[in-house]
Amino acid sequence: MGQTTDPQGTESTGVARLGFAAGQVVQEFGWGDDVDDDLRAAIENVIGSELVDEDYDDVTDAVILWWREDDGDLADALVDVLTVLDDGGLIWIFTPKAGREGHVRPSDVQEASTTAGLQATSTLSIAPDWSATRLAFRGRGR
Repeated sequence: MGQTTDPQGTESTGVARLGFAAGQVVQEFGWGDDVDDDLRAAIENVIGSELVDEDYDDVTDAVILWWREDDGDLADALVDVLTVLDDGGLIWIFTPKAGREGHVRPSDVQEASTTAGLQATSTLSIAPDWSATRLAFRGRGR
């Protein structure tokens, strides 16, 4: 493992806004060499364990999905993510910020979310090169 900055430092402020809690199982999709290792370490610090990978075969409390413009069909990926998530679980999609390689337009995230039965509820600047968008289940009627 490489050296990371102190997870109690700047990153922890942003990570606290993600809503993760100690003891949660957080599954990570879309890992690549470009992900923010400091952000990952800060999340692991909050939950008290390592993130589980895409091959984890049990229900999870939360999901983080690293997504880039050329990663394929985002709506399909979100539908796949929903199959592993406990009812009411957290879903965060991390996308490269505007001007960064792989940037995904917010309208594309919203469209894919809607197709998957979700809605984008908030977007945060979570790391130097990454934005985080929280996805929530849409209401079922009025």
